[in-house]
Amino acid sequence: MLARMTRPAKDRVQTGALPLANPNVNANVTATVKTSETAKSKPQTAAETPEAASGVRREPRVRFRMRVMQDDTIALGPGKVQLLEAVREHGSISAAARSLNMSYRRAWLLMDELNRALESPATVSEHGGQSGGGSMLTPVGEEIIRLYRGIEERAAAACAPEIAALRKLVKG
Repeated sequence: MLARMTRPAKDRVQTGALPLANPNVNANVTATVKTSETAKSKPQTAAETPEAASGVRREPRVRFRMRVMQDDTIALGPGKVQLLEAVREHGSISAAARSLNMSYRRAWLLMDELNRALESPATVSEHGGQSGGGSMLTPVGEEIIRLYRGIEERAAAACAPEIAALRKLVKG
């Protein structure tokens, strides 16, 4: 199940902006080093974690998060890609929103913002009908997911030695 996650700004390491063909659009790549799973639940102290009880040390994880900026707006980022994946899986914005513990309004606004930022929409909606309508990804939406996840994988692979060195500096 996909979950919307937030992290304090102090956990983020910004690695820079990549200029794109359009001068008003930049891709900001952010790497996050995590030592435990993040969930929408009560924060645990180190002594309360299952790992502490068992004496097992968790290895830090590194995740890349890229954002494509259009002026001051995030045209495309990890949350919108995650929402696209949930729409693909569930067949509607409302079901996708529920799966991400997000309000329908928030999900709809994110999809609207994304579709307005693109040359062609990432999703199309069917209104009403016996099944109550739904949403599906367009080829553009599928391509966004493929490209975004591919960039994340290649960035992690390209930076593997630096990631290993960085992980050694983080307590687990």
